[in-house]
Amino acid sequence: MSCSVTDAFPKPKTVSVNGRIIPRESIAQEVQNHPADRPILAWQAAARALVVRELLLQEAERLGIAAAPLSDAEGRTETAEEAAMRALIEHEVTTPRPDEVACQRFYDQNRDRFRSGDIFEAAHILIAAPANDVAARSAARAAADAIRADLAETPARFGELARAHSDCRTSAQEDGRLGQIVKGQTVAEFEAALQRMQPGEIAVVETRYGCHVVRLDGRAAGQELPFDLARERIADYLETKVLRRALAQYVSVLAGRAEIVGASLEAAQSPLVQ
Repeated sequence: MSCSVTDAFPKPKTVSVNGRIIPRESIAQEVQNHPADRPILAWQAAARALVVRELLLQEAERLGIAAAPLSDAEGRTETAEEAAMRALIEHEVTTPRPDEVACQRFYDQNRDRFRSGDIFEAAHILIAAPANDVAARSAARAAADAIRADLAETPARFGELARAHSDCRTSAQEDGRLGQIVKGQTVAEFEAALQRMQPGEIAVVETRYGCHVVRLDGRAAGQELPFDLARERIADYLETKVLRRALAQYVSVLAGRAEIVGASLEAAQSPLVQ
């Protein structure tokens, strides 16, 4: 018995909301906004998004809600449909602005979010070795330990040894100096070592690139953003979070009284709140 490609991978069902069909071409175009591991999953996510959009547009139409399209600072203007959905949500979905107590509580529980990272001044000598080459890693460690022992006797030779031995040629030309380093500029293993070290200390650090002889020259502690300066950002975040929940509940109510064919709203999100 033969099996055609069409049989093995049947076309998705027709999708409609209250009898109004969402064109397959529209879903295919929407797919690009929903990357997924499998094409069918992207198609389903696109269909859900357009079903939500259709629910909102039909409700705006039912209530006679319309609005003039708005433009943003970059000159982009809403379509008439986008304006209608925005106006519907503004009219039907109201959320309170977080008060001072809620904002302060969030600030106290998430202080790391409001602190700039430490800044390090460091230099290194890299003895490169592939992460999966045991023999090369062992040899690199021995060479790094030897350089560190030498520097314990004559620390002033760091630049000389960097120029002679470091496989990081860019920093080697600067006597091994890396300049100012902040979180995210180096690999995690290197960052963790800098956090442990004290200014003036020289240590051997292993990373995916090999073994580094690292000298920490200085550290400037990150600064905490005061609550007064963080308050508005926190309020905006909390308000958006509450709006997402309220909008999901509103869409669920609309879906509950609508006839939806060919799509499930599980994991659906509003096209206006991301």
